[in-house]
Amino acid sequence: MSADDTPDTVGTRLARARKRRGLTQIGLAQQSTYSRSHIAQVETGKKVATPAFVAAVAPALGVDPAEIYGQPYRVHGHDDVVHDVIPELRRALVYVDVGPELDGAPRGLDVLAAEVATMRQLMVKAKLTKIGARLPAVIEELAHWAHDTDDPRAWSLLSRALRDGVSLTRRLGYGGDALALVDRATMAARRAEDPHLQPLVTLVHSLVLMGMNQYRPALLLLDRAAASIEPDRPDAGEVAGAVELRSAIIAARSARGGSGETAWDYLGKAADRAREGRLGAPVHGLEFTPANVAIHGAAVAVELGDMDEAARRDQCIGDQTLTALPPERRAHHEIDMSRVNVEVGDLARAEKRLGLADQIAPQMVTFHPTARSVVSHLVDSRRTLPEPLRRIHHRMSA
Repeated sequence: MSADDTPDTVGTRLARARKRRGLTQIGLAQQSTYSRSHIAQVETGKKVATPAFVAAVAPALGVDPAEIYGQPYRVHGHDDVVHDVIPELRRALVYVDVGPELDGAPRGLDVLAAEVATMRQLMVKAKLTKIGARLPAVIEELAHWAHDTDDPRAWSLLSRALRDGVSLTRRLGYGGDALALVDRATMAARRAEDPHLQPLVTLVHSLVLMGMNQYRPALLLLDRAAASIEPDRPDAGEVAGAVELRSAIIAARSARGGSGETAWDYLGKAADRAREGRLGAPVHGLEFTPANVAIHGAAVAVELGDMDEAARRDQCIGDQTLTALPPERRAHHEIDMSRVNVEVGDLARAEKRLGLADQIAPQMVTFHPTARSVVSHLVDSRRTLPEPLRRIHHRMSA
């Protein structure tokens, strides 16, 4: 609740920020790509505040998107301890530049490499609290090895750990910390003597930029990353495909309401790559597979605002395809489809898809802005709440 006892929703936070800026709804519409009626419906809770909408209006209001979302989210129960990692990460970042003074001997590089691999698996399962419990110590110890030995392997592992830090802080709504981690991950990648580490950093960097409404810089960085990929390396197909999929999503977001030709071109390249089997053995856990390409196709349609096409593509994705994906990707798809169902007025179906996402990756649902917007919309639309929706809503309400 806010100080004036107004329920704290995206709509009310948007209205307060707009009024502080001295803008009418018409004035905000003139400074963004959305109509006055769309803004009014978001403020009153009649429309879901999509990531594209928030990214578009935040610069016009002079605020960070996290302020409109209400991030970082404080929640009921054990999940809230995930925020404890933030001050620890900030301290660990200092040591990336100068190397830490450890109280005891660091773990060996083989042990730390296993820790980095474990965190990658935890990330694709959206186990955020478990990642937070491991990450600061791993960064400090890898920083020690990197500065003490200047071993390219240590710098490589450090870059990968910092990249997971970018993903974690971005999901929790700490955009400034995510950008700081991007900077350090880039520095470590340059010293690792692996030309494909920088494209991996660009993948997470582009998501941070997308949330800031910076689509052109994000796509430029991704295009540079694609051009830097060395085709003879064993991970070339995996990295190139992941870059193409990320480019498709960002191009679609930037073309919302338009034809989306560029977005579909990026997706088509990825689909061709996957269909022709130009993948090689997975090296980085990027999940570049035909199944992931399929759900990205639905996501491109969602970002373009073509809910009919998104629903059509969703219907073509079988259960077997979905079960082949890691929990994070499956849950993300279910959240996307719950948003589609809200947009077309099928609230019962939206509730079902959100419930599926919560079964797959509850922490992801808890901290995902779109999931929260969908939950808020469903709660406002019902006189009584069914148990699954009541449970999710209670967990989100600090």
